[in-house]
Amino acid sequence: MGLSINGCKAIVEMQFADFVSTGFNPIVNYLAKVHYRWQENADVVVRMPCGGGTQAGPFHSQTNEAWFTKTPGLKVVYPAFPYDAKGLLATAINDPNPVLFFEHKQLYRSIYQEVPTDYYTLPFGKASLLKEGNQISIIAFGAAVHWALEVLEKHPEISADLIDLRSLQPLDTETIFTSVKKTNKAIIVQEDTMFGGIASDISALIMEECFENLDGPVKRVASLDSPIPFTKALEDQFMGKSRLEESLLACLAY
Repeated sequence: MGLSINGCKAIVEMQFADFVSTGFNPIVNYLAKVHYRWQENADVVVRMPCGGGTQAGPFHSQTNEAWFTKTPGLKVVYPAFPYDAKGLLATAINDPNPVLFFEHKQLYRSIYQEVPTDYYTLPFGKASLLKEGNQISIIAFGAAVHWALEVLEKHPEISADLIDLRSLQPLDTETIFTSVKKTNKAIIVQEDTMFGGIASDISALIMEECFENLDGPVKRVASLDSPIPFTKALEDQFMGKSRLEESLLACLAY
């Protein structure tokens, strides 16, 4: 914050997103509000390596975007692909507002893609429509996007819109609502634990804006409301990935 006040761009990397809790008060009560309160610069990007799947346990595996999506004044970005990560990070660095930039640790080592060497940016608040269909809208971000792609590859008979949100604050509600009004069903997938996650807010928004178009209840898929276990077998049970296929098929059959 001091660097920002003195005209510099500050980019902080947390090593593990879990560790942000030690800086929670400065982020939610200072960075998020300082411009609103006295028009001061808050030109800071906080990089947040996050997520499970690596058996790193409860202090190195959380995906804690919901701590910040509810804080006015913060932007929250969460790419699922290398191309998006580069373009969105460039946008975050250009943006004069504080940005929490989530980077999934397992995706670092598992998802590869051709990325232009030239400079480019991607806009915040614009989701990516990865697949188009007419039976159901699958809304996801981060590693959950790849869970959905795996299930759809296993079930080629499913005709689905797959929306990669990319940006959580601001949120691309237009793409979500347009898709749900077309498919008439929706399932929202997050890696975070269920209660209080952004999937709950997206579900509520769909119910408020698309109720007359729905042919079934909006479904959420998330991790168990528990700390993340170390052991792989237990971590696999914890993650929402283990329940996605069953939940998706249940939604389609409703």
